[in-house]
Amino acid sequence: MAPLRLLCLCLPALLLLLLPAPPVSAAPAPAPAPGTDWAACKDLSRELSRLLGTLKEPHSELNRVQIAVEDPEGDCATRIRCSDACDPPTLDTNNTRCLRRILQGLQHYRDLLGSEIFKDNRLPQLVATLDQLLGVVQAPGRPCQAPTTPTWAEPLLPQLRHQALERLQSFTAVMSRVFTYSARTH
Repeated sequence: MAPLRLLCLCLPALLLLLLPAPPVSAAPAPAPAPGTDWAACKDLSRELSRLLGTLKEPHSELNRVQIAVEDPEGDCATRIRCSDACDPPTLDTNNTRCLRRILQGLQHYRDLLGSEIFKDNRLPQLVATLDQLLGVVQAPGRPCQAPTTPTWAEPLLPQLRHQALERLQSFTAVMSRVFTYSARTH
């Protein structure tokens, strides 16, 4: 019985020895890394949406034409998917994955607006707003490959432009919802 009693008395002391030592606060903690400015993201995404809404397509028949263009999948997808964790409960706990997808999408559309597809129809206000958004969204990640236009697609440029702008508008709508929600909660 005595060894059991000794073990019961020593067990709390042993557990205290196993706990990590409390941190010594000799120097002030380093400043946290700069975060995403949610309010600025909300304002810029609304501006991007407004600019996209003011664009006039020269040919109304483009609304009926769809070109099957492969969207990248996996890490470089150009749309926000359910698996990107951009829903409100997940944004409250960990927004890194969602921000990474938004950053990749913004970079993709920024590169697309500077590509051969838009060589005859530059949109400097959209590009400037995308650049501003890219400057305020803070997320770790690697850039995706810039889009390329095959030479055979030259006659299809008006349709490709139209389709790219429609996809950017859809992307912007989802992104704006994320930023509006996050600006309210942060």
